[in-house]
Amino acid sequence: MENNRHLIALDLDGTLLTDDKEISARNKNTIRQAINDGHIVVIATGRPHRASINYYNELKLDTPMVNFNGALIHHPTDDKWDVLHNPLPVRTAYKIIDACYDMNVHNILAEVKDHVFLDQYDEKIIDIFQSTKQDPPFKIGSLKNELNEDPTSLLIHPKEEHITELRSHLDDYHAELIEHRKWGAPWNIIEIVKKGLNKAVGLEKIAHYYHIPKERIIAFGDEDNDLEMIDYAGVGVAMENGIDELKSIAAQVTETNENDGIGVFLEDYLKLQVKTI
Repeated sequence: MENNRHLIALDLDGTLLTDDKEISARNKNTIRQAINDGHIVVIATGRPHRASINYYNELKLDTPMVNFNGALIHHPTDDKWDVLHNPLPVRTAYKIIDACYDMNVHNILAEVKDHVFLDQYDEKIIDIFQSTKQDPPFKIGSLKNELNEDPTSLLIHPKEEHITELRSHLDDYHAELIEHRKWGAPWNIIEIVKKGLNKAVGLEKIAHYYHIPKERIIAFGDEDNDLEMIDYAGVGVAMENGIDELKSIAAQVTETNENDGIGVFLEDYLKLQVKTI
């Protein structure tokens, strides 16, 4: 098995998860069979740890995890694993926050690992980011006053007519220090992390840890924050519901997230004998 062991990287939203944010029975069974057959399964997501650990536990994983699009690479069940946390310099964050104030954005949110700072009270955003009762409470108030350490990520909710202007500003003034991505519908959220960070960085570290060559890495994704990971993997797989740019660079395209795309692909590619339920 050692010569046929694959590393399988799973994006969550729009990929592993259905539109109702659940793991389908087929996907779950197929992934469990892949693990039983000796393959390594990891989650690689833009979400923070607190919003992905429930899916990690549901799949009964015991592997490292990539959060914040590579800004945090850690092992939820092994404290001795070499954690990589690469936050954004707080000075840069302040400059971006000032530009956001000038554009009168709806809101700004900063995350320091699992601690969340929200510039203005917003029930909808709180509902999205505070997914469980165990989540720490948000600190609400001007980020210029409340945020005193380097944030893992910044999330900006701009007015729709300012999205292009804001992204141009980020390119013009901060391109050497940051990466920025736009979330998919329905939220026009701009997510910012430190320069040079993406899911491929985490995947490379994990592949090295398990001594798995690039040609035996399978990665699934659907959005622009998956581009580097899909390009890096020996077998980059885009979801049918994914953006066209991702599908154009992917080695293969599978079914949508609503049609068990991960399960369909893995069963065929790895010749898994999955027990029906």
